[in-house]
Order: sequence, then C-alpha cells, then structure tokens
Amino acid sequence: MSYDNFLALATDWQEKADQFFLKENYAQAAILYEQAIAEQPSQKSYYWHLGLILLLQEQEAEAQTTWLLAMAEGESEEVELWTAELLAVLETEAERQRLDLKNYEVGWAIRQHIREINPRDINNLLHSVGLSILRTTYRGEESDALGVIIELLKSEPPIAVDSDLLLSVWKSVLDVAPFHPSSFEFTEACFKYVKEPLPVIEALILFAYDIAYSGKQFHLATRYVELALQLEAKHPEILRALAGFYQDIGDFSKGIEIAKICYSVMERLVDKIFANHLLLRGLMLAGGHWEDAWSVFEEQKLMMETLIEECPTNLDSTAALRLMSALFFFPYFEDRPQEAGRIRIQIGSLFQKNVENYAKPVVEKCRQRSLPLLQGGNQKRRYKVGYLSYCLRSHSVGWLARWLFEHHDRDRFEICTYLLGSKLTNDPMQQWYIGKSDKAYKLGTSGIEAAEKIYEDEIDILIDLDSITMNCSCEVMAIKPAPVQVSWLGWDASGVPNADYYIADNYVLPESAQDYYAEKIWRLPETYVAVDGFEVGVPTVRRDSLDIPSDAVIYYCSQMGYKYNPNTARLQMQIIKTVPNSYFVTKWFAEQESLKNFFIQIAESEGLSADRLRFLPYASSGAVHRANLEIADVVLDTYPYNGATTTLETLWMCIPIVTRVGEQFSARNSYGMMMNAGISEGISWTDEEYVEWGIRLGKDPVLRQQISWKLRQSRQTAPLWNGKQFTREMEKAYEQMWQIYVENYQQ
Repeated sequence: MSYDNFLALATDWQEKADQFFLKENYAQAAILYEQAIAEQPSQKSYYWHLGLILLLQEQEAEAQTTWLLAMAEGESEEVELWTAELLAVLETEAERQRLDLKNYEVGWAIRQHIREINPRDINNLLHSVGLSILRTTYRGEESDALGVIIELLKSEPPIAVDSDLLLSVWKSVLDVAPFHPSSFEFTEACFKYVKEPLPVIEALILFAYDIAYSGKQFHLATRYVELALQLEAKHPEILRALAGFYQDIGDFSKGIEIAKICYSVMERLVDKIFANHLLLRGLMLAGGHWEDAWSVFEEQKLMMETLIEECPTNLDSTAALRLMSALFFFPYFEDRPQEAGRIRIQIGSLFQKNVENYAKPVVEKCRQRSLPLLQGGNQKRRYKVGYLSYCLRSHSVGWLARWLFEHHDRDRFEICTYLLGSKLTNDPMQQWYIGKSDKAYKLGTSGIEAAEKIYEDEIDILIDLDSITMNCSCEVMAIKPAPVQVSWLGWDASGVPNADYYIADNYVLPESAQDYYAEKIWRLPETYVAVDGFEVGVPTVRRDSLDIPSDAVIYYCSQMGYKYNPNTARLQMQIIKTVPNSYFVTKWFAEQESLKNFFIQIAESEGLSADRLRFLPYASSGAVHRANLEIADVVLDTYPYNGATTTLETLWMCIPIVTRVGEQFSARNSYGMMMNAGISEGISWTDEEYVEWGIRLGKDPVLRQQISWKLRQSRQTAPLWNGKQFTREMEKAYEQMWQIYVENYQQ
C-alpha cells in the first residue's frame, strides 16, 4: 500500500483498531498496528499502543521490546518526550481498567510497568497501593510501594502530589491494615500535605475510636490522635478523644489535664457536660481524687438540671449519645436512686426526642412494622429474640450472659445477636457467642445501622445488655426496631422511654423502685442472673510473696478504682485495725499511684499503719483472678456501688463476703446474689453492721469455714448456680411480655 493510500484509509483502520481493542480482540488490533508501523515507522504513538496491546495479552517481554525499539537511537530530549507519551498511554489505560472495566488485576499490572519506567512517580505509586487494596492483596506487608511513598512524602522540599488521591488511598490503607506500623508511618508522612484539615480530623478520629474500642488498641489510637494535634491543637473532637484515650491507657495525669482543656474550649452546654464527664472519668479512674471528683460531680448534676430545663431537641447523634454517657458516675457517688432516677428518666426522654428528630426516616420505618400473626391464636410459636451488646466478649457481661445462650430452647426461640463495635474484634468469647446464635452480626458503633438490621430481621423481643455502657445501644432502643424491648444485665436501666421492661428480682430492687424507673420492672421469681460456674486458673500470688504471715487474716477487695469510695474505705480500715494480725489486700494499676496514696492516707487517719496494706497488680486473665481470690479469708465489698461479677466469683470460690446494702440497683447486687446463694451472713444494712460483720468474720475462723461449706453445698442447690432454670424463667418472661404486647395491640 502506498503512503497516499495509507493516509486515505488512516481513519478507517484506526476506528477498526479501536473497536477491536475495546472488544478485547487484541490479536486483530495488534495486526492493524503492526501494519501501521510498517507503513509509517516514524509514528511513535503506534509503538506505544502496540506495546500496550501486547502487554494486555500478557506478552510483557514483547511489549518492552516494542517500546525500546521505538526509542532506539533517539536523542536524550527525544527519548524524554517519547517516554512521557508512553506513560500517558499507559496511565489512560490503567485508569480505564480501574474505573470502567473494574479490572484491578490488569490495572495494577500496568501500574507496575509505569513504575519500572518512572519508579518515583508518587501518584502512580499511590494508584498501585489503591489497586492492591481493591485486589484484596494489600495487608501492610507490601511495603515496597508504600515505603517509597513515605520516603517521597518526607522529602524536602515537598513534592507535587494529587492531594485528593493521597487522601483516598490513606483512608483505604487505614481501613484494610489498621494495626500495621506502616499505616501509622504513612499517616504521619501525609499530614504536611493536608489542605483541608477538618475532613482529615473527622476521618482520623472515627478511625481511632474504631481501633480503640473495637480493636482494643488504645495505645495506637492515642498515637494517631496525637498526630491530629498537628492539624489543630484545640479542636474539640481531638481533645475529647485524647482525654479518653490517655485515661484508657492509664496516663491519668494527661487524661485529666486534656479533659480540663477540653472543658475550657466548649461553648454549648451539652458539650460542656460531656467534657465534664471526661474530667470526672479521669479522676475516678485514677482513684483517690475524691475531693476534686465530688466538686466535678456536683457541677455535673447542676449542668444536667439546666439542660433538662432548656430541653434542646436539635442535637445531632454524637451530642445526644454523649449526653447519655454523662449519667454514668451517678451511682458511684451517692445511693440516692430517687434523685438519680428522676434525672435519668428526664435525660432519657430528652435523648429519645432528639433521636426521633435526627433519625426520623428509620424511626418511622420501624414504627410501621406490622404485627406478626400468631398462627392458631395462642398456639406456641418460635419467637425471634435479639441480643444487643458491645460486651458479649471477654467482659463481665460476656461471662454472665453465656448460660442463657447455652441453655436457650432452640425449638422455641430463634437467637439473633447484634455485636456493637466489634468489626475489628477477634475475641474468643465473642466467637463463642456467634457460634451459639442462629444469626450474628459484627457491627460498628452506629445505632441506626444496628436498628435497621434488627428491623430487617423482624425481631420480636430485643434485649439490650449494655444500657449506657455503650451508649449507641440506647440509640437502638430509642428508634425501637422491635415491638418488645427489654434491658438486662448492664449498668442499670437507661431511662429511654422506648425500653419497655427492666429485668430484676425481688432483692436487687426494693418494692418502691418502680417510682423512679421509666421501664416496667419485670421481677423474675428468684434471681435476675445465674451462672453454672466459672473457669479457675492457676494462682499467681502467695502469702509469703506478699510478706504476710501464714496465720494472718487477709481481707481482700478487688474492685476498679471507680468503686473505692472514701466512706467505705474508712470502714474497711476500721475493720483491719480492730482485727489483730490482719491485712488489707487490693488490686491496682501501677499508674494508679493516687489510689495507693488514697488507701494509705485513710489508713493512717484511722490510726492504722500502712504496713498492713498490700497492693496487687491486675491478674492476666479472669481465670487467674479467680484463682487469686483463694488468698482471701474475707472479701470486703464496696458501697454505694457493689461488686457484681466480682461478687459472683467470690461466692463461687466459697469465700465469705461482707456487703453494705443500699437502695439503688448497684448497692443491692451483692445482697441479692448472696441471698440467691443461700447465705445471709455478711449482709449489713448500716455502716455499723458492715464493720461488725467484718470484725466478726475476721475473728471467727469457724464461722468462715461454715459459710464456705454452705457456699460449696449451694453449687448443687441454689438458684444463683442454676443457669438452666434461670433460662427457663427468662424464656417464660419473654413469652408473657409478648402476650401482653399482642393483647395491647389488639385492643
């Protein structure tokens, strides 16, 4: 074909070549390009496209030979120009493969050839990492590309980079390799290229909360949030997160300091309330700051009363949820359930009003659910029961709720489990719950997401196990995705109006309690919780290692710093002082120096030498903690917030316990558990009785042996240790709750 004829047919062959190319008929497209090169060998673009076609046919060596042939004998300036043209062709095709064809494998392969030609093209490297993520091959270990990216980002002067692409890849890297060290290095290197800080801060804070509360990587979360300070030192969200994380990792002084700064920059009352809560949390976790904590607590009550009067109904989800968290410490300070209950009900009502506003579409959808028909009228049916919790893992709630799952009648109940904040969790106890469920979902921390899933599953009865321990469960209850909603086992009732029932027994709440509960109190006939037992490990403490004589009386208290109230601590020190050759042993974190000083100061103020005090590190596991309980002769409970799981563990280990009974739920747990284990020795109703029982049990080894024997015998007879019978009572309650719902619906 002559050159003139070729020009005449140029448009025609090019269109055909393009059609063959788009239809992936690469062999025919290659023939046309080979003919074009033969007719017009100086047209370099033909070589670039022919090489690309060969590359797409996995003929990599032939592709490279084609490109090199085109560049042979070119001057340096020409080669530079031709290289830029070739890179443009490859870039265009790589993007077509990614965006149009979703062929990430081919797109990634093309990117590798671009990298061979220009190994320090940061945008190409970013695309390569992004494609590795889309191919699901990236785990953080593929550090060659990311390593070069980090090196380039750290170089001076700053290099030119597509900031939108950088931000997109950064988010993807955090999503797929949240715990890998290279992800943190990448984040650190990215920050000087941030043009708009606010979206980055928001994304980083959400990520930090995920890896902290779902992945349990609190130290890593803290490091990420510390990076965010580079972008804006006084950003409220950064300060909130950092205050909480410092407290979680035991750096209490920093946690308290940042909480104070956080409070100082807040303007809205609802934000001040949560910042004040963070300060209170830091003081309580550190232990021993009771004078300061009381002042902050009183301020918290005043601010919440003011907010109740203002009654804002335009709060967003974040502000509303934090409002529920701000109630957490009330029962640790005072046993005044009437006042606390009133505030809880009012805040719960305010919270629900805000949820109904900001989540209106999903609320309306859930309210439109039709009543499932009961086949055959009152004929028995298989109920759909949903359990909602962040704590169904290696946690107190996880240890206690498992017998209900173990003994559920699967012919009568379909069990669905909604595991909040668990997307990054790899916990063996949580996996056990998943295995015991008909359906189980590992969810994030969005109550709206959880509510929609519960609605889709057409759950009949929803059980919230967390209350305000994980406030997004309150959001679910406020949306009301299930016809019947119940609170059980967590912190206490939440006060959210859409929670229908609160599970209790005849001991844990007095008869008058209904006056200060928004939920209908449903009392089980014996105990509101039961276990078949606990795993016990190998002890790690001995009397001689603590320098305690073998014939001494050991009083033990194993609660968190939250529960060490100074009034009860004084009573405990009075007991130790009165009982000769006795010692007080408690647990503490090494960072809780203030807690240690707290006990020493109270002991000395009561005329007791600090030599009679011993401080144990926290045990490595629940099983080891229970084994270590055997060192105790008597366990001294806390007040106004008793032990719960710790009391059950003490009773299971057959150790006498002294408890002070109050009015609120958290001040009656130990009382109810002791009664349901068949013992009354050690139950006191006044401070004086608490001291008397403590002294009596310390001085009377025969009485201790009798109690221990009764507890051992109770394992075979007591309601507290009969998980199967307890499960039958819970199932009976569910059926009765459903019948009440049906009857009310039909009226």
